[in-house]
Amino acid sequence: MTKIQLNKALAFATLLFLLATGAVLASNEDLQPSSAPDESEARALLNSGQFEEALTILRPMTKAHPGHTNIHFLMALAAIETSRLMQASNEEREALLDEAIAALHAILINHPGLVRVRLELARAFFYKEEDTLARQHFEYVLAGNPPAPVVGNVQRFLNEIRARKRWSVYVGSTLKPSTNLGRNSETEIINIFGLPFRRDTVEEEKSGVGLSIWTGGGYWYPLGERTRLRFGSDLAREEYPGKEYDQSFVGAHVGPQWLLGANTSVSLLLDSRQLWRITSPYYFDFGVRSEIKHRLSRSIWLDGQASWHDREYRKLDYLDGSTLNLTVKGAWVVLPTVRLEGALGYADDHTKSKVWRNDTRWGRLGASVILPRGYTVGGSTEFRRTRYEGNWFPFTSGEPRKDRTKIYRATVFNRAFTLYGFSPQFAITHEEKNTNSQVYGYDSTSGEIRFVRQF
Repeated sequence: MTKIQLNKALAFATLLFLLATGAVLASNEDLQPSSAPDESEARALLNSGQFEEALTILRPMTKAHPGHTNIHFLMALAAIETSRLMQASNEEREALLDEAIAALHAILINHPGLVRVRLELARAFFYKEEDTLARQHFEYVLAGNPPAPVVGNVQRFLNEIRARKRWSVYVGSTLKPSTNLGRNSETEIINIFGLPFRRDTVEEEKSGVGLSIWTGGGYWYPLGERTRLRFGSDLAREEYPGKEYDQSFVGAHVGPQWLLGANTSVSLLLDSRQLWRITSPYYFDFGVRSEIKHRLSRSIWLDGQASWHDREYRKLDYLDGSTLNLTVKGAWVVLPTVRLEGALGYADDHTKSKVWRNDTRWGRLGASVILPRGYTVGGSTEFRRTRYEGNWFPFTSGEPRKDRTKIYRATVFNRAFTLYGFSPQFAITHEEKNTNSQVYGYDSTSGEIRFVRQF
């Protein structure tokens, strides 16, 4: 390891330590009662099940005491319970839950370690049937080591979320400034048998700002108590200045899913994918994909995926062949404010041309931390090693090509700033590819501005 690599590794380790230290401090919080005279009356009404009456008292109190966390929490709790009353209409129910979510979200901006508040926020999302957000917050609650009855209730909520899942939709977009859009090398001279030769054409590094948009969704049709038929599709589009790096992607899948107990699900899918470069078809994939999701404990999850596709290029026949991908991902919610993620993967491209056949092994480790004042920060590092077959002369001295790629990523967003329930997230990624093959190495630094769903 070089001195530069060591410094980068130490900097990343220091970042994780500081994030974890801040998260521990942020998680050592609890709700404190206020000195407001009407709080005891409102609490008594809540305890006796008179939620509407309690809400009538608490609403004006939140305006009179904007800094009293406990009053805002009781108001949110009263709103949630009022929304569950039989006489509440759908419109009233939605408005009450939105009111509760906004109040709880505001509390967690400065006090992210309040597990009780996060539990009620998860419940509010659950009753609103915002299951993705509900599950996310329930997972953070479990990491706070709540009492056994709370754990049991949370598990029942999570089981219900899985049982009632029928469809999902996602959509997103991001601006992507980059210092090297095509990941090109500006090497002009290559050495052949120790003699320098100038390349006829050199693709210059081009900087610019791209736009990426994506959408997709899925539907789970019940075939039985523990069997479903999955349908889904994915679409993505990237556009860059000059159009030469534009690309589009469309994918679709269908197949059964089996629910094996409370903590495991397995899917087997037929999968097709089409990629376009600029406006022309580039390649088409068709194959199979299997997925397994398993909860190891309250706060540890594993996702495994294996896929095989037959790939056919429109023009580059020598790249036709098969692709194999194996991936294992893990997530561990260490504290109600700290989440660690890791992944290991293997890929094999068996192309018609022996020179371009390659296999890749990779690993990634990352962390995200929820901090006071609304900030959520994260970082990850990824290493990839790719080995090619065949003779890569004159780019090498005659041996196969070998690439090593390092990717560093940092993210930050502020939960206090939202637009229609989304917060802008800023990310920066630095990628370095070192290779024994001349002209295929590069450095690239890129950024992203995307929006993260909050409520």
